[in-house]
Amino acid sequence: MIDTPWGPLPVADAHVHFFSHRFFASLAAQKQVAVDAVAARLEWQLPPPDPEALAVRWVEELDRAGIERAVLIASIPGDEDSVIAAARRFPERLHAYAMVNPLAEGSLERAQAALAGRHLIGLCFFPAMHRYSIQDPRATAMIELLAARRGVAFVHCGVLTVGVRKKLELPSEFDMRFSNPIDLHAVALRFPDVRFVIPHFGAGYLREALMVVDLCPNVYLDTSSSNSWMRYEPEPMDLRAVFRRALGVTGPSRLLFGTDSSFFPRGWHRQIFDAQTRALYELGVSAADARLILHDNLVRLFS
Repeated sequence: MIDTPWGPLPVADAHVHFFSHRFFASLAAQKQVAVDAVAARLEWQLPPPDPEALAVRWVEELDRAGIERAVLIASIPGDEDSVIAAARRFPERLHAYAMVNPLAEGSLERAQAALAGRHLIGLCFFPAMHRYSIQDPRATAMIELLAARRGVAFVHCGVLTVGVRKKLELPSEFDMRFSNPIDLHAVALRFPDVRFVIPHFGAGYLREALMVVDLCPNVYLDTSSSNSWMRYEPEPMDLRAVFRRALGVTGPSRLLFGTDSSFFPRGWHRQIFDAQTRALYELGVSAADARLILHDNLVRLFS
């Protein structure tokens, strides 16, 4: 339980990046420097090579913050073993999503193997990052794997910036032509047994994300990050306005609270939680609906 404006409530975080040692090693290889040098440049703690040790660190952090459980996202393709190890170590606390690149050779087979166990629950698609349409047959082939087990497809839409790459002066050759949530509409209709999650309220495509959520009962929005995309709106918008619009379409049952927490020593991002709960409380959201958003919806997603 964690203190909220409504009193103590259970909280489950739908969006935490699991920056494993392999993640740091990937950045180091791109920079052609030592792994320690990457951590020093970022001013982040370098995690141990064993992903279970990082899982222990995250559970200690969740305990400190009063968080019941969290979804861990493997933040580079091919790092599914790290999040699977974490979820296997703490199956009641940690849930595993793996980033995939459907265009990469052997990616379908890797996804199939990873999903064969019981610990990987979802696949994360970043169409703009890897420059493909979510309607590409190579992407839908992976979604078919999820359909067979009622898994979760996390599909990043809208603005995509990767702060770690900026700080390390690594290129981010993304293509926003593939970032519109509307592209997901036909796919979500085709796979009604897959639960789709659009993070960050669509990250600048709020209107389009709400259209898809309204038309497809198997699509959810996650609320994570600072939602700095609000500055692109034609009229000033704050979190209260975002939640008001989202609740007007989805109701409270298809919003998933998330922080976008990622690295240590910062750990779990309490400021995101405080800002979102304050906005919901000021809107007059009831304690029961707040519990849905902060906890119950995510738990039901995995049940």
